Amino acid sequence: MAASSTLHVLRVFTAADGAHGNRLGVFLDGAAVPPDERQRIAADLGYSETVFVDDRHDGTIRIFTPAAEIEFAGHPTVGTAWLLEREGGAPAALRTPAGTVGIRREGELTFVSARPEWAPAIDYRQLGDPGEVDAADPAIGEGGFPYLWAWSDEAAGEVRSRSFPGAWGILEDEATGAAAVGLCARLGRPLTIRQGRGSLLHARPLEDGTVEVGGAVALDERREYRLPNS
Repeated sequence: MAASSTLHVLRVFTAADGAHGNRLGVFLDGAAVPPDERQRIAADLGYSETVFVDDRHDGTIRIFTPAAEIEFAGHPTVGTAWLLEREGGAPAALRTPAGTVGIRREGELTFVSARPEWAPAIDYRQLGDPGEVDAADPAIGEGGFPYLWAWSDEAAGEVRSRSFPGAWGILEDEATGAAAVGLCARLGRPLTIRQGRGSLLHARPLEDGTVEVGGAVALDERREYRLPNS
């Protein structure tokens, strides 16, 4: 077993000025990391999600929160698609345990398309205005997954949201692509979502029943991570 593996740390769904975004750990040589060590690594890193790329050519990936492996998530697939293209090995799609995720680039933005039913069981709660969303206490997420949202401009499809996936071992998620997929499918219209401290997500329903979600990505760090038991 290798003593270390290269870790890329990204921020996914950054604002227009490059600020904010949800941190993501990606191991492009994930196949070198034993499956029984991955959960421990994800917990040690503490990011909302950590991705292990098992096959860069066909885009096979596995996704872990600090508490559990999950079949699909938005910011891990957007970030991994962006990173694979940056490293010169962009596949045509990503293959997650939930299914095949489409990839598209539009200028500086990276989009993925997924089926709404792949999103986890999220408790969507519409509030009266963005101020109520801002005032929410993250403790409401203990043991569950409430996603609070309100229109900031309904005519323009602009939403303010916050996400509290306590059931996944996360106090507050800065930007939740899977929740954006689910909300977009529920509302049946394109959305621009400002989540967390100021992350920016774009979502739109597609004719085949999937939903596309995307945004900008930034690379913060590339370093060697010492593997457990090495």
